[in-house]
Amino acid sequence: MPHPDVARLCLLLPPPVSGGDAVNWEAVQHETLLEFPADYRDFVESYGGGEIDEYLSVSTPPVPGSPYGDLLDRLDPALSDRDRQELGVHLPQGDLPQLLPFADSASSDVAFWLCEGAPDDWQVAVFRRQTLHGVNRWTVFNGGMASFCAAVLTGEANPFSERIEADDRHVFLNWRGL
Repeated sequence: MPHPDVARLCLLLPPPVSGGDAVNWEAVQHETLLEFPADYRDFVESYGGGEIDEYLSVSTPPVPGSPYGDLLDRLDPALSDRDRQELGVHLPQGDLPQLLPFADSASSDVAFWLCEGAPDDWQVAVFRRQTLHGVNRWTVFNGGMASFCAAVLTGEANPFSERIEADDRHVFLNWRGL
């Protein structure tokens, strides 16, 4: 049975018929010294790497043949002093935890995990590339990856430069179907 947030997401975004990706999570944890959130592991197993509504690309750990298997190449990205300062405004005492990007929008926005505390407690932070001058480019979502995706699809959250819209149905394209 999938994580409750993934189950909710499945109602909004049907998983691909081809299924998700099989990942050896113990090997990934050994390599990265990180344990990944349960909702993300269930997402990868249900959906795999791919795109939501041809707008949001979701990365996975390496999977043979998948162009989306670049998650481990993105550990601890470099941020400018300005970016760190803007994100710090949203965090207690301004302390920046390790950041790990897991998704990118077609507008070049990036969704990160704030890797602090237990993995299932990691919050999501989105860096918007396109904002008006002087506007903070960061949005912090108090929830995990799957609840974040569901909130974006329902319009409860709008952290990207463009709104993800679909008439009545959202579509996930797995890398096998591209």
